[in-house]
Amino acid sequence: MGDVAMTVPVLIALTRTYPNLEITVVSRPFFAPFFEPLERVHFFGADVKGRYKGAVGLYKLYKDLQPGRFTAIADLHNVIRSNVLRSFFRLRGSESAQIDKGRAEKKALTREIDKDFRALKSTHARYAEVFKKLGYPVQLTGNEFLPKQPITDSIREHIGHEPYKWLGVAPFAAHAGKHYPLELIDVVLSQLNRESYKIILFGGGEEETQKLQSFADKYPNCVSVAGTFSFAEELALISHLDAMLAMDSGNGHLAALFGIPVVTIWGMTHPYLGFTPYGQPPENQLLADREQFPAIPTSVYGNKVPAGYEKAMYSIKPQQVVDCIKTVLA
Repeated sequence: MGDVAMTVPVLIALTRTYPNLEITVVSRPFFAPFFEPLERVHFFGADVKGRYKGAVGLYKLYKDLQPGRFTAIADLHNVIRSNVLRSFFRLRGSESAQIDKGRAEKKALTREIDKDFRALKSTHARYAEVFKKLGYPVQLTGNEFLPKQPITDSIREHIGHEPYKWLGVAPFAAHAGKHYPLELIDVVLSQLNRESYKIILFGGGEEETQKLQSFADKYPNCVSVAGTFSFAEELALISHLDAMLAMDSGNGHLAALFGIPVVTIWGMTHPYLGFTPYGQPPENQLLADREQFPAIPTSVYGNKVPAGYEKAMYSIKPQQVVDCIKTVLA
């Protein structure tokens, strides 16, 4: 989800720079709400587990896209599916360009021995490079944000009507190496609950929903929206936050789409890999102590936790998190 969300600022820059350009985004149907506010950006939902499954399915996708309509193909994914789909367009003579994910650089940054510890190009810049190859260079200025989305009365009733600032908290990520321990999240929430903040908890799945609800039951200023609203409604709610606390995960990128300040907690990953939420300053990035844990970043996705690194997240103290959030919300 984060990778898809990070395309949005680049597409905003692209449509602002080239007012006659029409763009079709092909992605999973779930991601359609990202692109609905964008002018001259159309969305084609590709169910790659149904009609468009496998090589035959991808050929159906190619035909359903009506390939003659396109003058250029931008592959922002560079995986097997996008390579196959792009090959169909190339066979008909369509111009195309593909993202360079910098896999060798990232491998050098994440290896434990002889680590090449330096900041790599951001994913946003890598996306922009693809369009430059196609003859559409863009400049990212840091103000490519979506407008706030209207929220429903049911959302407002669920959140409450107190005159509080709205703080989103998304404590989960796809891999354990990116989770801030829940016992430390508990300490953070206990302190933030004393402030005039409405703390809105985000997550998904049965287990996450239960854990978030337990926090909401424990702290009067907390409310969980896990499993309550549609993705489009959640996105609209996020657009009205005053700040978001997230892991190196999708929710941080969602908030950044709207220019919301995002405080990000990093464990086995690191901002140097290029996945910092768009427009967020270094002081909003809270990092595990590399003097104690020099192998960080251990992987691109946070799925590798070396022996002895299980407690790396504990080097980020709850008070650091609370102080950073208070500074942002002030």
